[in-house]
Amino acid sequence: MTIKRLILGVLTLFVVILVASSLLKSFGEPQITNRLELYQTNLLLSATEPVTSGDANSEVSALRKTVLGADPLKTALEQYQTVRQTAESDLERLRSRLDQAPVTIAPVNPSPRPIPTRTTASTAERLQPLIQQQEALIDQLDLGIGTIQAQQGNTEAAVKTWTGLIQRHDDALTAEASPAAAAPNSPASNPLQVVTTAQTLVGIWSEPARILPNAEPQLQQHLQGWFRYVSLTRLYQLQQRTDQLNALQIDAQQTAENTLLKLALVGTVPVLGSLIGAGLLISLLVQRGLKGKQSILALNGDTAWETPWDWETIWQVLIVGFFFAGQVVAPLLVSALGFSFNAFGTRAKAVYALSYYLLMAGSGLAVLYWSLKPFFPLPEGWFRLKWLSKWPLWGIGGYMTALPLMIGVSLLNQQIWQGQGGSNPLLQIVLDEGDPVSLGIFLFTAAVAAPIFEETLFRGFLLPSLTRYVPVSGAIALSSLLFAVAHLSVSEVLPLTMLGAVLGVVYTRSRNLLAPMLLHSLWNSITMIGLFTLGSGN
Repeated sequence: MTIKRLILGVLTLFVVILVASSLLKSFGEPQITNRLELYQTNLLLSATEPVTSGDANSEVSALRKTVLGADPLKTALEQYQTVRQTAESDLERLRSRLDQAPVTIAPVNPSPRPIPTRTTASTAERLQPLIQQQEALIDQLDLGIGTIQAQQGNTEAAVKTWTGLIQRHDDALTAEASPAAAAPNSPASNPLQVVTTAQTLVGIWSEPARILPNAEPQLQQHLQGWFRYVSLTRLYQLQQRTDQLNALQIDAQQTAENTLLKLALVGTVPVLGSLIGAGLLISLLVQRGLKGKQSILALNGDTAWETPWDWETIWQVLIVGFFFAGQVVAPLLVSALGFSFNAFGTRAKAVYALSYYLLMAGSGLAVLYWSLKPFFPLPEGWFRLKWLSKWPLWGIGGYMTALPLMIGVSLLNQQIWQGQGGSNPLLQIVLDEGDPVSLGIFLFTAAVAAPIFEETLFRGFLLPSLTRYVPVSGAIALSSLLFAVAHLSVSEVLPLTMLGAVLGVVYTRSRNLLAPMLLHSLWNSITMIGLFTLGSGN
């Protein structure tokens, strides 16, 4: 038994270092929040153009004014400028961290390129792609800001914005530099494309206009959505190409109407859901105050589980079954295959993500089963799956009440982290993904595999096990915190702790594991569908 505890102690130390380093690594990485705001702003712009005289007084026109506001171009410009300021701050912060990295060690026989230490190489390899992504994002923002300014009639400011972008890349064009890594959905993938696109825009909005060679394919290839439409409209007007201009406007009209529905869906449904959830939450709290122990929130609130195992079994399952098997063993097994899935298409990446998660879940559940087998048969109430009960009401009700709580916590979280702290990389992948098969695989991973495994481990095992040592409320709080930390992103600790608490309340009150699984599945799937809706409009 002493040897077992020694091994667990060593593994615990290793896991603590691993988790701490992962959280520390995410500390300086940007969140996905700004990118989400940009995608929603792009939807807003796509819904503004064009408005035909025939629908000036139609329901579509009324909906457009309600959803977009009085001056959508002004709103979009302010949003783009705000995100640019944040991106510039993030870039300066990343460059400062790179400059503060340990100095490289010169080899005994000097060569033109110094050999970095392991620490320096690791820091550079991790920070350089982030720096390139921020640089490419700023390029994207400047092209967009200039286009919005031009559409507002402020061509002088637009030309100044694009000229500044061109000047910023003068050194990159004259030096032998490798193409910068483009940010997802960026309009250009390297400095030459950025500068050529900016020069094309400067030309068609200058007085007098200068149409560069290959202007149309340049705008077609390196601008997207509303920005492409506005720029091509300007080009066709200068070239007096009436047929192409009419066809472009018809296509843009259809896109605007479809995008308007997406924007209404993305902007309205969460608000309505939050209002309903806030009403439900208030009614539950009022009932708790009036009925006390007879209220829904008090149901099973003080009833602990009969737990035949002690802290050592809890420790073993959590450290060995989840963190070590999932964060160490599973990656090693995948890397042992010798394949680089990044070289394949998006479907292969989706299959890889699902396979990795199933491997992690399988190993974790195997350790759980092996650890609890000596205690079979388990006492009444453990891992209960009651199909003929009110678990759908608990799951849906829990989701509705979680909405306003999560919105409030997320607003507070943004004030704390100011766009830093990292995000789940799967969110960006889904945001940029357009293949329905890949999206289906990602959706299955997030909406089926993750809820089954994580709820079985954190709510089905960890939370009830902790009630042997702390009250039910304390078990909810502690299991929620561990659930949040397990996602290895420091900016997500606070919101995921809140979500874990709601999941814990739903489980302890319903005593049915299907209820938190449904809530978890609803949260992940609706989040992914919202991301896809935003991404598909850009």
